[in-house]
Amino acid sequence: MSNLKKIIPISIIALFCTYQVQAQGAPKKNKSPKAKTTQVKKKPIKVVHDKVAYKKSKGKVVTVRTLPKKNIIKHKGVNYYYANKRYYTYTGGRYIPIIPKAGFRIKTLPVGYIVINRPSRTYFWFNGIFYTKSNNEYEVIEPEIGTVIYELAPDAEKVTVNGNTYYEYSNVLYEKVQINGSRAYEVVGYIEG
Repeated sequence: MSNLKKIIPISIIALFCTYQVQAQGAPKKNKSPKAKTTQVKKKPIKVVHDKVAYKKSKGKVVTVRTLPKKNIIKHKGVNYYYANKRYYTYTGGRYIPIIPKAGFRIKTLPVGYIVINRPSRTYFWFNGIFYTKSNNEYEVIEPEIGTVIYELAPDAEKVTVNGNTYYEYSNVLYEKVQINGSRAYEVVGYIEG
């Protein structure tokens, strides 16, 4: 029994020392504070039209004499026409394509629009034009900085501002970005004047 009383404490000490040696060799856990995700807000680009260099010269405006199946939209006392996925005005016996400006309202969105959800609002996008629901109509608005689209309007143009390349449509500047491996375009600024 006296041998047993000596063996038990020695065994406990041996086990404790073995545990300490193993613990010293174990990898240490990093006890740094939790990582915080921060969003870098880009300052919106606002540039005067004269400071924008277009990559290709402006082509001439293509007008048409007739429009097939046109919808007439009256806005601020002026008739606008919608046909072939574009808006037109009528002057001098010809229809001239236009891009509606902020404030322009329609009752029905064009067929094929895309919904873009942002924290502050929902946009409806079609052919380079952003709309938002306003009462029982859809109003053309400027998109907020950071809004992302996955295709540009067919008439978007490549431009240079202060040595940086962007795409422009309806005085909105887009920067080409990659999101989850897909090409996208982020609203980064506006052309004024």
